[in-house]
Amino acid sequence: MSDNHSDAPLLRTPLYDLHVSLGAKMVPFAGYEMPVQYPSGIIKEHTHTRTQAGLFDVSHMGQVFLVGPEAAAALETLVPVDIIDLPQGMQRYALFTNETGGVMDDLMVANFGDRLFVVVNAACKAQDIAHMQKHLSGRCKVEVLGDRALLALQGPAAATVLARLAPEVAKMVFMNTATVNLVGVPCYVSRSGYTGEDGFEISVPADKAEALARELLSHPEVAPIGLGARDSLRLEAGLCLYGHDLDVNTSPVESSLLWALSKPRRADGARAGGYPGADVILGHIANGVSRKRVGLRPNARVPVREGAEIVDADGRKVGVVTSGGFGPTLEAPVAMGYVETALAKVGTQLSAMVRGKPVPVEVASTPFVPQRYYRG
Repeated sequence: MSDNHSDAPLLRTPLYDLHVSLGAKMVPFAGYEMPVQYPSGIIKEHTHTRTQAGLFDVSHMGQVFLVGPEAAAALETLVPVDIIDLPQGMQRYALFTNETGGVMDDLMVANFGDRLFVVVNAACKAQDIAHMQKHLSGRCKVEVLGDRALLALQGPAAATVLARLAPEVAKMVFMNTATVNLVGVPCYVSRSGYTGEDGFEISVPADKAEALARELLSHPEVAPIGLGARDSLRLEAGLCLYGHDLDVNTSPVESSLLWALSKPRRADGARAGGYPGADVILGHIANGVSRKRVGLRPNARVPVREGAEIVDADGRKVGVVTSGGFGPTLEAPVAMGYVETALAKVGTQLSAMVRGKPVPVEVASTPFVPQRYYRG
């Protein structure tokens, strides 16, 4: 997930009219008019998602099919992730890297058998599609799905609600994918999401998106949720926001995403390297890095925001905050940022500079709120 600003006219998702009818406050986000909150407010929306089920419009994200027998091998030339051995009916988190080992975007890749289904961030959509067309078109068909919307149903009641419409989703576990009929049309469903809760992401034909959204919202457990709570939920879950916690100048190792770098693609793996920046990234794995992404718990009621400098006891700058805000589940501020590796140990006491004053922060493990993905 990411945001950006430009002077181009704002686009609208297929659910724009529904958001307005529900009283959403609309804001520019990644080139779209998107709901930041509804009348109940961000904290209630956040709590509703943690306790029941929230419905998110993520139709601004990019959806692409890679079609052909070479698709998996071709995609491996762009990501440090095992795609060839990704089982059919499963999805995996991946990263597009650049020649200097930085992250161009983070994405999801699902194996639908005769094709891969790729979902990329809204702000990086045009760049990512061009990247795939340039590098993959010779080996597989890059099919942009411009006529589909994307909904996320997240929270402990999500499975109960969706199983009322399609009982087979109850058998899915975290990162499973399936084609499921909803509101009379085939939808691509994954048991995944961006909140740390159990839930589903649903790709639906654009002309059926509002019908599906209204159907889901008709269930008493489900409420509409905007970008404000989406951000606080993902921050509590310790999940990165592209363009903030991840960027083109930061490697996956610095970003504490070593878990996402598949073993077959590492130095001693069956298909080591072979993607942009592999030498840099494999060097970082072997030799370590000078800074790392960490969780931060401010020891005050003051939220510590993106861009705040992190200093040590002597006032020396040792890092920067990349995401920060109030964690409604914890009733306390939380943040993530980068610090010198020597200071990345959980429990290290540092300070973040807020309006010229040091606010004590402690390096903390993430997620801040336990993840509750359904693994069966």
